[in-house]
Amino acid sequence: MDIRVAAYGVIIDGDRILLAHWREHGRSGWTLPGGGIDPGEDPADAAVREIFEETGYTAELADLLGISSFVAQPEDRLTPGATEALHGLRIIYRAHVTGGELTHEIGGSTDQAAWHPLAAIPSLNHVALVDVALGML
Repeated sequence: MDIRVAAYGVIIDGDRILLAHWREHGRSGWTLPGGGIDPGEDPADAAVREIFEETGYTAELADLLGISSFVAQPEDRLTPGATEALHGLRIIYRAHVTGGELTHEIGGSTDQAAWHPLAAIPSLNHVALVDVALGML
């Protein structure tokens, strides 16, 4: 079984949330800014790095909201031809913007970043991680 550990930030400002538009292997949806932890990288540092890479904003983490765990069978994985199941661990932090300017990632797994009204989330094409994180709040 493969394991992927990732860290994400939930950034809410008033009645809006900052999301990144993820797209890989023919799938897409709005997600929390964040992503995989590099070998030896602290999860909090990874969340701050990924938020910057995907949104252009510098961020500060406030607290750990929780850890989400899931298992994807080989046929459900995004990796074409995967033969092993994937155990995903998603470390989710509450965060806030401290600086920077909204910028879209180039050449990564996301192609846009935007603020969305929280009330629009149910009708927005988004990944399950957004619902998981909002449930942790």
